Amino acid sequence: MAWRRGGGGSTVPAGIRWGSRMHSSGDAAAIVLAGGSGTRVGGPRNKVYLPLRGSPVIAWSLATLAALPGIGVVVLVVRDADRDLAERSVKGTAVVEIVTGGATRQESELAGLRLLAARITAGVIGTVLIHDGARPLLSGALAADVLRTAREVGGAVPGLPRDDLAAAGPDGIGLAGPAPAGLVAVQTPQGFRAAPLLAAYEEAARLGFSGTDTASCVAAFAPDVPIRAVEGEGRNFKITHGHDLQMAERVLARDVDDPVG
Repeated sequence: MAWRRGGGGSTVPAGIRWGSRMHSSGDAAAIVLAGGSGTRVGGPRNKVYLPLRGSPVIAWSLATLAALPGIGVVVLVVRDADRDLAERSVKGTAVVEIVTGGATRQESELAGLRLLAARITAGVIGTVLIHDGARPLLSGALAADVLRTAREVGGAVPGLPRDDLAAAGPDGIGLAGPAPAGLVAVQTPQGFRAAPLLAAYEEAARLGFSGTDTASCVAAFAPDVPIRAVEGEGRNFKITHGHDLQMAERVLARDVDDPVG
């Protein structure tokens, strides 16, 4: 991904044009979840509103998804307490719609889907990507790959193989040896055809089910939807601790210094 330098020496994702509906004819939507906190990062507020090279963490993935061909709307799901922060973060853009989420990830995903429900039912939106706003370094190439695969197959989940894990002992304290081979670290965005995705989440809500991620809910309540793995990216890591934010700063600095490297 290439980047351009914004005013005041800050950097913003290349192609960001807050204030214009970039792909209003797109038949896909993106939902970005921003319901976390800054506790483990050590920040004074929700981590997705902490600064990352002059822009809030959340602004980076929002800009990437808003610039993606085929995306007609991006929904930002926020905590009620963060509503003002969220509105300031996307001020001047028509492509991002904001909705208040729930107490859990599952409830927040459903809040985003319900905002889109009429458009999904009408066939205006055919595919939905759901992304964790704490993953700011999502590339347009990965998002496009997930969107294309979800359209073709029904569902797409990015991930990377993991060989650095160990199995815990029976008491949960010691280690019992290497973890099973073939483990994958799942990433976002996860993409699915919109109608079965919405139906799965409504049924999950009715039954009180809460999954670990989007794919787990689809697998439980829309088992006929095929889900294909997509190769993830090392840079698409989640901001969880303070050193993750520092790492993201270094990645972006490298991108500016060597935009085609």
